[in-house]
Amino acid sequence: MADIVRKTDYYYTEVPNKPGGGAKVLAAIKKAGVNLLAFSGFPGNGSAQLDFCVGDPEALKACCQREGIKLLGPKTCFLIQGDDRTGAVSDILSKLADAEVNVTAFDAVSSGSGRYGGILWVVPGDVEKTARLLGATARAEQKVGAR
Repeated sequence: MADIVRKTDYYYTEVPNKPGGGAKVLAAIKKAGVNLLAFSGFPGNGSAQLDFCVGDPEALKACCQREGIKLLGPKTCFLIQGDDRTGAVSDILSKLADAEVNVTAFDAVSSGSGRYGGILWVVPGDVEKTARLLGATARAEQKVGAR
């Protein structure tokens, strides 16, 4: 089966890079019942950036506003799901490299039961090119939620 690639919005916030910073934000999102399709967190200069792809962006925005969490975005990323196989990520990155697409980051993980998933970020100028190359579905697909 071919990979499923969805072009989608993500939102982000920054928290102090210390124990519990991310847990506090994620607990608020959980309490609000916001379904995460994908999450990534990474350190910066004294802070950590938390990226959220959600099924219902309005619910995320409302939650963060209630909790006093400064939410930025939307920006664009790609959610990828497929059959776990040797070279799955390599194939995607090679296709993008051949087309001279500048990849910002790519996080991927085996999800068990022979499947994998990933989040791919490219520079803004390469978003549409990447969508075409990978056969991405439109943002409207985001509302269907996680599988």
